[in-house]
Amino acid sequence: MSPDAPAGPSRQPVTDPLNPPLPTADAAYWEAAAASFDEEPDHGLRDPAVRSAWAARLRSWLPSAPAAVLDLGCGTGSLSLLAAEQGHCVTGIDRSARMIERARTKLAGRDAAFLVGDAAEPPVGERRFDVVLVRHVLWALPDPAAALRHWAGLLAPGGRLVLVEGRWGEADPIGLPAGELTALVEPLAVRTRVESLAHDPALWGKEVADERYVLIADLPRRHTEVVDVHLVVRRGDEVLLARRAGTGYADGLLNVPSGHAEDGEDVRAAVIREAAEEVGLRLAPEDLRVALVMQHCAPPPARPRIGWFFEAEYGAGGEPWNREPDKCAELAWFPLAALPDDMVAYCRAGLDGLRAGHRFLLHWHRPGDAVAHDPSGPGRAVVLDGPGPTG
Repeated sequence: MSPDAPAGPSRQPVTDPLNPPLPTADAAYWEAAAASFDEEPDHGLRDPAVRSAWAARLRSWLPSAPAAVLDLGCGTGSLSLLAAEQGHCVTGIDRSARMIERARTKLAGRDAAFLVGDAAEPPVGERRFDVVLVRHVLWALPDPAAALRHWAGLLAPGGRLVLVEGRWGEADPIGLPAGELTALVEPLAVRTRVESLAHDPALWGKEVADERYVLIADLPRRHTEVVDVHLVVRRGDEVLLARRAGTGYADGLLNVPSGHAEDGEDVRAAVIREAAEEVGLRLAPEDLRVALVMQHCAPPPARPRIGWFFEAEYGAGGEPWNREPDKCAELAWFPLAALPDDMVAYCRAGLDGLRAGHRFLLHWHRPGDAVAHDPSGPGRAVVLDGPGPTG
């Protein structure tokens, strides 16, 4: 199954209507389904009454336009089109390339962009959104709680989750009950509300008897920051760099192996986990030492982050190797004193600061700055632990 394509019961090959089958993991099925996907009334929204019903609901769920809306599991873009028609800027994500192709055609000329990617970890880089809109996707993901935490991190302060879900079938129902989803969302939100959708046949093009609903969650407006962790593996005078690929942010540029701390995870545990996931190193806490802490911010509209840089000596945890070739084009060693220019700017500033003996830095891009290090551009690094340049 394409877990980020809408996964309502009408997308399943039905053999027994009382016992709908579990989602298939065969991505080819969802590619083939793209051709006929819009034939379902609530998918294609071709019936004027169905389309009008969804448009009215969406208008009540979304904030005032223009808002940045991330439509995860967008399928062929029917809800994206409604949002764009209401004045919003839409980014749609789906794992099915054919679904995305149809969505691009459907919204040609509108303020919308569509990317092939995983709904659980959409390839949107540092971008932040006012709304994350998801219809019939969350119930089919392997870890809904982790997906919700990640989606909440993609929202600007005060952003909103709009989650259309349900529970289908009688003898052996599948889906996500409203009470269960509410319990998952409440720790992330300042308020939630659930609106039943089962009583409105206009939404589905027919009468329905199962549980269908939307959960709307408003997130806190207080300032929060993602915590990054960065691993500086030292081999004598050299450091290990990875070339980003397929992530949607800074692809083609070099940086150290990195990631962010998960909810409830301390920074040391996070860098140990990321080291194992990205470069196959099995580090122990005693292998690590804090080298530098940096508050940094990519070019607007990105949000600030706190970055912890940890050092480890070559040989600790084994031999590094590329465990994520879909996200990393290469691993290579470079002299710390002669780093390449094609690096992510804040990572380059962090390594330059580390080489200069600094421990605390700020690195904030300004509007118009490039994500890449620019050796002829203005320096954005500010030393917080004493005078002197970073490089």
